[in-house]
Amino acid sequence: MNDKNTAFSAIEWTGDSLRLLDQRRLPAEELYLAIEDAPAAATAIRDMVVRGAPAIGITAAYGVVLSAQKHCAETPDDWLSRVESDMDLLAAARPTAVNLVWAIEQMRACLRTLAADPVEALLVEAARIHREDIAANIRMGAYGENLINKGDSVLTYCNTGSLATGGYGTALGVIRSAWVAGKLQKIYACETRPWLQGARLTAWELLRDQIPVTLITDNSAAFLLQGGQVQWVITGADRVAANGDVINKIGTYQLAVSCRHHGVKMMVAAPLSTLDMAMPSGDQVIIEQRPDAEVLELAGRRVAAAGADVWNPAFDVTPAALVDCLVTEAGVVYAPDSEKLLAFSKPQQPGD
Repeated sequence: MNDKNTAFSAIEWTGDSLRLLDQRRLPAEELYLAIEDAPAAATAIRDMVVRGAPAIGITAAYGVVLSAQKHCAETPDDWLSRVESDMDLLAAARPTAVNLVWAIEQMRACLRTLAADPVEALLVEAARIHREDIAANIRMGAYGENLINKGDSVLTYCNTGSLATGGYGTALGVIRSAWVAGKLQKIYACETRPWLQGARLTAWELLRDQIPVTLITDNSAAFLLQGGQVQWVITGADRVAANGDVINKIGTYQLAVSCRHHGVKMMVAAPLSTLDMAMPSGDQVIIEQRPDAEVLELAGRRVAAAGADVWNPAFDVTPAALVDCLVTEAGVVYAPDSEKLLAFSKPQQPGD
């Protein structure tokens, strides 16, 4: 499955297996991996072959299909319990991204309606999740683009495009739409340590689609904003709590603080599936800690002094008060808070 607005597809169902673009190898090599069972899908999620909250959820949904495909063939009398076990494995791969659990629950709800031979029905459901994510991203892009004035410049963080979603992108979808509309003067991207998703992935993706991008180091962002060279910082989200707190790639919070200090607007683009109305605030979210080697090494080579300790959280929490607007596929929530999100989300929950 691909979106006509991008030149590549990072997640593809081949007919009997899943094909993932290995994002660890970009931009040096475009290598696709064949994922043939649910444990391999879970490993791909955990090891960041695939990353970005929507893309993780889509991969997990296809992982459930792979599980049913395998166990219905090998253990037809006990396939259901084995598929349920695989769903638990997938859900635990990177639990901070709420889309992962949301997608698993969508597949679980589908599974409950099936008596036998579930593979085809589960595949239809996974493809629906994938297809609807692309459509949601395009709508999100249009809503976000309407907020941008002609001649604006933007700064984005991490990677939130086709690589991180089913296609087109969340924050990068807004930027794509604004670029096509001829509004943007310049697009800046932070390199995004320690995995360099901005330098490796966002730059690769934009240039692949012939959209110019200027890379900056993460510690240059506040100085760029101070100079008035950017009107919007646009990020995605791995989870949005019920009060509007945004859980996203580590470094998002410091960008939001800089935005507020320098009078730059902060836009978060995220699908409705990212809203976690059961999570009262970001304070309750368990933040994933990544391996020390991600900080101690660069491209597999040790760069840090021997004996140094590491603190390597994958995400941070941006208080809702620092977010100017939350852009979803159903519209824009300005200055999001508990009351606004409750009213906004109730009639439009994903899968209804």
